[in-house]
Amino acid sequence: MHIFLPIANMNMPILLVLGLGGVVGFLSGLFGVGGGFLLTPLLIMAGVPPAVATASDTNQIVAASVSGTLAHSRSGNVDFKLGAIILIGGLIGGTFGTDMVRHLRSLGNFDFVVKLAYVVMLFFVGIFMFQESVRALRCKKAGEIAEKQDACSTPRFAARLPLRIYFPVSGIECSVVALVALGFLIGILAALMGVGGGFIMLPVMIYLLGIPTLKAVGTSIFTVVFTAINVTLAQATVNGTVDVVLAVLLLIGSSLGAQFGAKISRRLAGEQLRVAFSAIVLAVMVKMLYQLVTKPASLFVIGGGH
Repeated sequence: MHIFLPIANMNMPILLVLGLGGVVGFLSGLFGVGGGFLLTPLLIMAGVPPAVATASDTNQIVAASVSGTLAHSRSGNVDFKLGAIILIGGLIGGTFGTDMVRHLRSLGNFDFVVKLAYVVMLFFVGIFMFQESVRALRCKKAGEIAEKQDACSTPRFAARLPLRIYFPVSGIECSVVALVALGFLIGILAALMGVGGGFIMLPVMIYLLGIPTLKAVGTSIFTVVFTAINVTLAQATVNGTVDVVLAVLLLIGSSLGAQFGAKISRRLAGEQLRVAFSAIVLAVMVKMLYQLVTKPASLFVIGGGH
């Protein structure tokens, strides 16, 4: 059974859209990411225009993140104090990023920029996380477990920056400046790439801030909720690219998937979660790169509509 998507101006199988939402919701609950880093490329591959895919994607991220936050908060894995500070930068960055999208679409090269940005970003994040995860597993096998820093994580450089605050839930002392800057970056990514920003936030929290993996997962997904809400509203009012029909179907699937993901995450060790997450990031990167190489898009497209 197919359904017509008015903003995307195309027909799509209902089960396909629900399935994509379910998979992304599952990843959201499992890894603490919004899932946009995977769903946006999949929607583009399915034929949805990039501008519509990125804008509609952030809407379903809200549902998946709310569902995942509730599941993780019941386990005490959400640091609301730390997440609220990141949100300050996220809201500012989201508004700034939405204006960037408007500019790029007016120039007509938004589609190419989004695809290229995904390839570059996913490559560096995936490689970094994979290397650090493998090193952590080796440290654990050798008995070199640093409990407070979640098995051989890197030094917490942000603790040496000004305006430091102690966060008892995460067990770290961190600079407010670093947290606001991280939120600003996440907000821009949410608008430009249709992601919640968790695939960047998670490794930063774990490796640079020193937050234990499960706490980082829960806090990351909490922060994604409000960043995605801000970007969704901005995209709908400024750019008019949110396809409500597509977003609602994705929302239904992702809400259900997030609950299952959160349950499974509690059964896995932090190192195992990080290895699996890095592998998925690299797989999506390879697929996007293949699409760019085999179907090269023009750098400039006349128009710049959906």
